This record gives sequence, C-alpha cells and structure tokens, in this order.
Amino acid sequence: MSKRLMISIGLVAAIVTGFYLYRIYRPSSQRLFKFRSWMINPSAHPEWKMTAGTRCGQAPFIFPTDGLVGFLWGDSFGPRGQHQGLDIFGGQEVGVTPVVAAYPGFLTRLPDWISTVIVRIPSDPLQPGHQIWTYYTHMADRNGDSYISEEFPAGIFEIAIDAGTFLGYQGNFSGDPLNPTGIHLHFSVVKDDGQGNFRNELEIKNTLDPSPYFELPLNGNKNLDTVPICEP
Repeated sequence: MSKRLMISIGLVAAIVTGFYLYRIYRPSSQRLFKFRSWMINPSAHPEWKMTAGTRCGQAPFIFPTDGLVGFLWGDSFGPRGQHQGLDIFGGQEVGVTPVVAAYPGFLTRLPDWISTVIVRIPSDPLQPGHQIWTYYTHMADRNGDSYISEEFPAGIFEIAIDAGTFLGYQGNFSGDPLNPTGIHLHFSVVKDDGQGNFRNELEIKNTLDPSPYFELPLNGNKNLDTVPICEP
C-alpha cells in the first residue's frame, strides 16, 4: 500500500470518526444559542426565565430558583459523560439569586460541604414508598465563601423543611478559585441506595429524570431545542 493511499485512508477515517463523535456529543444548537444569548444579556429574554416557587400544572415540585435552565438531565458533556441534573442560570452576580427547597423533606449538610445541601424525601411523590433525595449545589463564591442560609450550618443532619424554604443563593464555587463555574444552581434528584443513604450524585445512573417532578421537558435526550418553561 502506498504512503499516499495510507494517508488518504487515515484522513477519511478521521473525518468519519469526527462526524460520529459530533453526532454523539453535539449540543442542541437552538438551546445552546439561547443559553449564550441569555448569558450575554438576560434582561433581553424574560420569556426564557423560570421563577423560584413556580409550580407547573400539577407538578409535585416547585421550581427551586430563578433563571434559564441552561443544561438538562442527560445533556452530553462529551468524554465527561452525561449531565446528571439541571443547571439553572439566574443571570445575576454571585450571592443574589435565591434558592428554595423544591419539596418538603429533611435537610443535611455534611461537615465538609461548602456550597451544597441535600434533602431526604422519605416518600417519592411519584413512587410512594420509595425514598429519594434532592441535591442543591454551587451556593458559594469562587473562594469558598458560602451563600447557604445561616439556618443550615455545615455538619447538620435531618432538619425538617417545607417546600419553599430559603436555602441560599446561587454562586460559582467549583473547588478551584482560578476556574469557577458560571453562576448557577445545580439541582438533581438522587436515588436512595436502599439502605437509607443517597447514591453518588456525580453519576447519571444514580439520578432520576426530573421532568415529571416539575412537569417540564428537562430530559436532554428528548428535548433537543426547547428552553423549558411552564406552558400557559
């Protein structure tokens, strides 16, 4: 086989592989465009904004914060895997956009959690008798100064709360002050391990599609182009 032919075959293979990966990992072009537009000027698109405390239809959960739902459950993050929750961008500075509890339960904040709380829901409203957990994170600034409510200091366990309880404010904490996240709330619905503990939220297999809990199209595998908002 000639060197030129080998190079040509290699180029074709690279193009085919690149196209295949693009098909797998490409973001939704319409949603991505709207997300970028929101990040540039949120005030120009109030119609894309969800509001904290909103209940869509007969949904069991209320919405936990203000903002655009920029990334959905199941959105592909390329080699990093699929997104295991919702990223909601308030479009304001750190420490300004409130976060509230989506459903009643029992709140825990582990001793080393700077920006995170988790709420145990003993009986899933969609699957009564099954325990689930709701997870809220990025409620601190880039340096680790927490925006979680003073009512919930680190190291507390099983504090009863109601839907709508103020939890804190959106932040951009990532664990690395030189590489903060965008200012948002990350929210996910986490499975129980069957022993009364929450599973590792970092893996999508340990989380649930939040769509039916909010009556919103929050599954990135199915909602390719629509920014989720309550239907009139």
